[in-house]
Amino acid sequence: MQRLLFVLAFPATLSAQTVSRIVVTPAPASLTAGDTLRLKAQAIDAAGRPVPGATIRFQQVGGQFEGIVTPDGHVTSGAVGTLPVVVSAVVGNEKPVIAQVEVRALPGPAASVHLAPVVTKLLVGQSVTMKPRVLSKAGDLRPDAVAWASSSPSVARVAADGSIVGVAAGRALITAKAGSATTTISIQVIPASVGTLSLTPASPQARTGDVVRFHLSARDANGAAIDGLTPTWLLAPGDGAIDAGGAFVGYVAGTYTVTAMLGQRTAQATVTLTARDVRRPAKLLGSVVRNTFATSEVWVHPTAPIAYLGTHLGGDRVYILDVSNPGAPAVIDSLMVNARVINDVMTSEDGKVLVVTREGADDRKNGIVIYDSSDPRKPRKVSEFTEGVTAGVHSAYVYTQPRFGRHIYLTNDGTGALHIIDINDPAKPREVAVWKTPRTDAGRSLHDIDVRDGMLYASYWNDGLVILDIGKGTNGGSPSNPTVVSQFKYDLGTLYKQVEATDGPGFIRGTHTAWRHKNYVFIADEVFSQSEIQKLMGKAPARAFGRLQVVDISDPSNPKSVAYYEPEYGGVHNIWIAGDTLYMGAYNAGFRAFDISGELRGDLRAQQREIADFMPSDPKGFIPNTTMTWGVVVKDGIAYINDFNTGLSLVKIVPKSAIVP
Repeated sequence: MQRLLFVLAFPATLSAQTVSRIVVTPAPASLTAGDTLRLKAQAIDAAGRPVPGATIRFQQVGGQFEGIVTPDGHVTSGAVGTLPVVVSAVVGNEKPVIAQVEVRALPGPAASVHLAPVVTKLLVGQSVTMKPRVLSKAGDLRPDAVAWASSSPSVARVAADGSIVGVAAGRALITAKAGSATTTISIQVIPASVGTLSLTPASPQARTGDVVRFHLSARDANGAAIDGLTPTWLLAPGDGAIDAGGAFVGYVAGTYTVTAMLGQRTAQATVTLTARDVRRPAKLLGSVVRNTFATSEVWVHPTAPIAYLGTHLGGDRVYILDVSNPGAPAVIDSLMVNARVINDVMTSEDGKVLVVTREGADDRKNGIVIYDSSDPRKPRKVSEFTEGVTAGVHSAYVYTQPRFGRHIYLTNDGTGALHIIDINDPAKPREVAVWKTPRTDAGRSLHDIDVRDGMLYASYWNDGLVILDIGKGTNGGSPSNPTVVSQFKYDLGTLYKQVEATDGPGFIRGTHTAWRHKNYVFIADEVFSQSEIQKLMGKAPARAFGRLQVVDISDPSNPKSVAYYEPEYGGVHNIWIAGDTLYMGAYNAGFRAFDISGELRGDLRAQQREIADFMPSDPKGFIPNTTMTWGVVVKDGIAYINDFNTGLSLVKIVPKSAIVP
């Protein structure tokens, strides 16, 4: 969450005006992500003459995760994005003159071209369109026009939009070129002598949200199978989706017709869907309203009816709550910590070690505090770890492996690096590894960490999701030698262009959190416009944006986005998964829970997978009567919902068997 506000201070007594305007160069200002630039400004009077002695100051007012602008105009770009900059010119006690400019950080040169779907065989007369993605060396999406060419247009002709037509039997090489980057695929065109086409399953029945995989079988006049063809899929009505591999999902109950096309030949199947029918009420059991500080993370002790609740916006404590009676949770103590933000709280799997993160310490020694929580009601401080992470730790994950023992995985606010700390002796924490993505510190930010089965899932903001082997062994990794498995990076600017259109560039957007579940990683983006984050930090109602993506990692080396969830009005923040239910803090959309059973494809909200919702708010809250739900922890069927504005709510989703008709 952004924690910076921007204020320009000026003299109280003003004199007559000398400066009329400010000229900033270069204009427009742009540079390649990762490079630096010097902005210059000159104060000009009404006659167009330079004003001597004017004090010029540059101040960055957005894009803090993408770059840095110093007061003298030195720009360090770390990632693709736009850095809004306010320039002020002051002479003596005169009224300041203000100008705003934007510095655009652009992707580097084209380094690769990727095509989808990859077509290798066509019938004569068949047309298939391949869509290109042009990426820089850093994996940033570029808007380049792609030049297409065919080595043999008499066999396969390609148009400017990437549509390929099989003209005559034979082979051809299709090349897509952007700048100096090219990719080439070999296509075989075969005679259009298809005898029969059939689509299976022929008439499946399912629920909304279920994935039905269709297979097209093509045979020649002699009944021999024709393999390797890529059909074009059509769907009617359009309340659903079908991908290039024939995976269908419908959003509304009813009957759908699925059509597979090979040139002029088609095959059809009919799908009948019933409603998913998972909607249930959420019942509030009890709550603890907090108003001294905003509320941050919650953690429930794994072996005792104790919860720990962090604080934000000046928070210097972790509340200890007795939750043995869910109808009457109560604060019984607190841990005082030298911090202004306690963003994360977590215990080890056995509950014997508690870790608290620190940001904003008055001595600038942030890092983490480690407690012995063998007595969950009275954790005892045993050590701190600050070396190399004094800038602040936003998130920490405690994880134990039989082979390597117990470690803490930390984020570093200052460098965006991952720090791995051995706490096999909690009183003597020691660093065993540091890992970070290959970009400048100015654009690198590690926001959150999830660890499952020896694999670490790092939410790397501008760098997307990074998967590391820290003990699984598939890539030779260990806690002291984390190794890269894969990276899933996507274009944040395009995905959230409506936020920029609403409130201007430089807004907050990045890969915020991740959770591995089965063959999926669920990643949530934190997104705020500049005006909305300042409202929130100023104790005013605010709204968030953002999307949850479902990434298929059945092949961990090749992650693919297959589904998504986005509230109608609100954002996404922290998540928790128990069984086949995903629980979410959706900021101003409150608490949400939805069904993630089975295979996942498409728009999860549209296909009626949402199970329940709850909107925490209270007239005595930190921000009264306003919901801003941070996240949730689930234990024994109870959702412990931490709300930034309100505190903690204990909620239970009512079983279907208990719902009175």
